[in-house]
Amino acid sequence: MSYPAVLLILAGALVALSLLRIVTGSDEVTSSGQYSSALAAAVPIGLAGLGGLWAERAGVINIGLEGMMMLGAFAAGWMGWEHGPWVAALAGIIGGALGGLVHAVATITFGVDHIVSGVAINILALGTVQFLAKLWFGAEGSAAAAAGGNDKQSPPMPDMPTFSVPGLADGLQAVEKHGWFLVSDLAGVLGAFVTNVSWLTVLAAALFVGSFYVLWHSSFGLRLRSCGESPTAAESLGVNVMRYKYAAVTVSGALAGLGGAFLAIFVHIYQDQQTGGRGYIGLATMIFGNWRPGGVAMGAGLFGFMDALQQRAGGPTVHALLLLVAVLLAALALWKLRKGGKVQAAISGVTAVGLLVWYLMTDTVPLEFVEMSPYITTLLVLSLAAQRLRPPKAIGKSYRRGQGT
Repeated sequence: MSYPAVLLILAGALVALSLLRIVTGSDEVTSSGQYSSALAAAVPIGLAGLGGLWAERAGVINIGLEGMMMLGAFAAGWMGWEHGPWVAALAGIIGGALGGLVHAVATITFGVDHIVSGVAINILALGTVQFLAKLWFGAEGSAAAAAGGNDKQSPPMPDMPTFSVPGLADGLQAVEKHGWFLVSDLAGVLGAFVTNVSWLTVLAAALFVGSFYVLWHSSFGLRLRSCGESPTAAESLGVNVMRYKYAAVTVSGALAGLGGAFLAIFVHIYQDQQTGGRGYIGLATMIFGNWRPGGVAMGAGLFGFMDALQQRAGGPTVHALLLLVAVLLAALALWKLRKGGKVQAAISGVTAVGLLVWYLMTDTVPLEFVEMSPYITTLLVLSLAAQRLRPPKAIGKSYRRGQGT
């Protein structure tokens, strides 16, 4: 999509949420606290999705993002409690890169099926970090145990520095408190980006911008993407396909590892099962984003918003979103009907009516549904975006040097 189209979508989303706040009284949908939490939740998901984009643009499917995030989170917890959060972030990058390198050796050198290799890495990473946590954090009499570590978590690490924009942060907070339609909502959203922002969040944003320019505006990126489209043609032009695939998958692991490190640094400790499936959701953002950095960022923002919403606001606010989703599905049904898609229009219309009835007949939603809301959003968004996706042509295919000769 063009930049004006993206801006139009964002403006439309803000207006819809502003109207939802006025109609339902759910102030959390546009509060600065909600978007600060959403930003923190979106960063690890987005980094995982960006890592998947690097690998898959080079033709390698990376289902192992979850395992690489586990390795990054563990490495961050291991180094962070002794050496601070910046060393923890670096350790997370290295830990994830090692996982990516294992995936590269298996898939590129030995031709292992990409899905099988990725699943194996997820299983191996889980077992590895649980074993090492017992060995290093929970060993009786160890320095880590004395500092608060145990079999399930690392000792606490220092805070990562944050920053606020002087004047602007306080001004936006004052405007938000007035509750004005659209203006206060915009102030709440913008306030999250200028108040107590982690420097790791800034780094993540820079990585998105840098990835876009490297992959789409450099000769290195052109060669790397050619390996995912037609490695035979790329090699015929002198591109070392194997080297570029190795570089892409290693960078993929490093980005996922940084996402895992962010999780550990954000809560100051590594915890068992800390990634919570965010690697898989990151993979979904990559697909939703059509293998483009901007799309990945938008998808991560959406899923981060839902993740933060179910943690901060709970049932009443998720209940208010039922009304918004019902309206959107009704609009989708009309659009599909106009395009001749009668089956899709019928499904969307029936679902919209069901959600509207649910909203009108209840005051909240069950806790179990609230906890499922990020994953339901993932399925819903992917089902709606499936028809416009165009993955790299050679994705998932094994390649041998000289195969095209």
